[in-house]
Amino acid sequence: MIESLDPGTLYPFGGAALFALGLHGLIRRRHLILRILAVNIMGSGVFMVFLGIAARGDAPPDPVAQALTLTGIVVAVSATAFALALTVHLARLTGHAVLLPGPLRTHRGNRPEDP
Repeated sequence: MIESLDPGTLYPFGGAALFALGLHGLIRRRHLILRILAVNIMGSGVFMVFLGIAARGDAPPDPVAQALTLTGIVVAVSATAFALALTVHLARLTGHAVLLPGPLRTHRGNRPEDP
């Protein structure tokens, strides 16, 4: 049965599974790096669905969809780098990279100044 599935059918199902897996990780995990990884997995699922839809039928894949997916990958890498930099900064300020309930406190126990 798997042999009869073309990329236009297999990629959307695989992408939906990746998106669901990433959403589960985003909801269940409190560590920020694991949440960033979950968002990246969700993004990979979206890219797979988009490429699978572009590859449907006997015609060649749509080059516009491929170009948009490549652009999305570049943006996702940039956003991941920014999110990781913010996580490192938060870990230096608070001493941990986990989302805790309540107000943000530094490792010295002081509350940050309100603007």
